[in-house]
Amino acid sequence: MKLIQTRIPEAEYDLLRRKAKAEGITMQEWIRGAIRSRLLPDEVDSDDPLFRAFPLVRGKGPKVDVAERHDELLYGPLR
Repeated sequence: MKLIQTRIPEAEYDLLRRKAKAEGITMQEWIRGAIRSRLLPDEVDSDDPLFRAFPLVRGKGPKVDVAERHDELLYGPLR
Protein backbone atom coordinates (compact mmCIF):
# COMPACT_ATOMS: atom_id res chain seq x y z
CA MET A 1 0.00 0.00 0.00
CA LYS A 2 1.28 3.47 -0.86
CA LEU A 3 0.92 6.60 1.25
CA ILE A 4 -0.15 9.78 -0.51
CA GLN A 5 -0.41 13.25 0.95
CA THR A 6 -2.10 16.40 -0.24
CA ARG A 7 -3.04 19.80 1.09
CA ILE A 8 -6.65 20.94 1.05
CA PRO A 9 -8.31 24.15 2.21
CA GLU A 10 -9.59 24.21 5.78
CA ALA A 11 -13.21 24.41 4.59
CA GLU A 12 -12.85 21.24 2.49
CA TYR A 13 -11.19 19.46 5.40
CA ASP A 14 -14.09 20.39 7.66
CA LEU A 15 -16.63 19.17 5.08
CA LEU A 16 -14.72 15.90 4.68
CA ARG A 17 -14.54 15.38 8.44
CA ARG A 18 -18.29 16.00 8.87
CA LYS A 19 -19.27 13.80 5.92
CA ALA A 20 -17.15 10.87 7.11
CA LYS A 21 -18.49 11.21 10.64
CA ALA A 22 -22.09 11.30 9.38
CA GLU A 23 -21.48 8.10 7.41
CA GLY A 24 -19.81 6.44 10.40
CA ILE A 25 -16.46 5.87 8.68
CA THR A 26 -12.99 7.33 8.99
CA MET A 27 -11.83 10.15 6.75
CA GLN A 28 -9.29 7.74 5.29
CA GLU A 29 -12.06 5.28 4.31
CA TRP A 30 -14.14 8.10 2.81
CA ILE A 31 -11.20 9.33 0.72
CA ARG A 32 -10.42 5.81 -0.52
CA GLY A 33 -14.06 5.40 -1.57
CA ALA A 34 -14.03 8.72 -3.39
CA ILE A 35 -10.85 7.76 -5.26
CA ARG A 36 -12.31 4.35 -6.20
CA SER A 37 -15.52 5.91 -7.49
CA ARG A 38 -13.54 8.24 -9.78
CA LEU A 39 -11.11 5.58 -11.01
CA LEU A 40 -13.60 2.71 -11.33
CA PRO A 41 -16.95 4.18 -12.38
CA ASP A 42 -19.96 1.92 -11.85
CA GLU A 43 -21.30 1.88 -15.38
CA VAL A 44 -22.73 -0.82 -17.61
CA ASP A 45 -21.41 -1.15 -21.14
CA SER A 46 -24.54 -1.71 -23.24
CA ASP A 47 -22.38 -3.28 -25.98
CA ASP A 48 -21.10 -5.99 -23.61
CA PRO A 49 -22.09 -9.38 -25.10
CA LEU A 50 -23.29 -10.56 -21.69
CA PHE A 51 -26.16 -8.07 -21.84
CA ARG A 52 -26.97 -8.75 -25.50
CA ALA A 53 -26.80 -12.56 -25.56
CA PHE A 54 -30.42 -13.28 -24.69
CA PRO A 55 -33.52 -11.48 -23.47
CA LEU A 56 -33.50 -11.18 -19.71
CA VAL A 57 -37.25 -10.62 -19.54
CA ARG A 58 -39.77 -12.34 -21.71
CA GLY A 59 -43.24 -10.86 -22.01
CA LYS A 60 -44.97 -14.26 -21.85
CA GLY A 61 -46.58 -16.16 -19.00
CA PRO A 62 -48.20 -15.09 -15.77
CA LYS A 63 -46.66 -12.35 -13.68
CA VAL A 64 -45.26 -13.73 -10.44
CA ASP A 65 -44.16 -11.69 -7.45
CA VAL A 66 -40.78 -13.30 -6.95
CA ALA A 67 -39.99 -11.12 -3.93
CA GLU A 68 -42.93 -12.54 -1.97
CA ARG A 69 -42.98 -16.10 -3.34
CA HIS A 70 -39.27 -16.90 -3.76
CA ASP A 71 -39.27 -19.90 -1.37
CA GLU A 72 -42.23 -21.50 -3.16
CA LEU A 73 -40.68 -20.83 -6.56
CA LEU A 74 -37.33 -22.28 -5.51
CA TYR A 75 -38.44 -25.23 -3.36
CA GLY A 76 -41.96 -26.04 -4.52
CA PRO A 77 -45.41 -25.55 -2.95
CA LEU A 78 -45.57 -24.83 0.76
CA ARG A 79 -46.82 -27.69 2.93
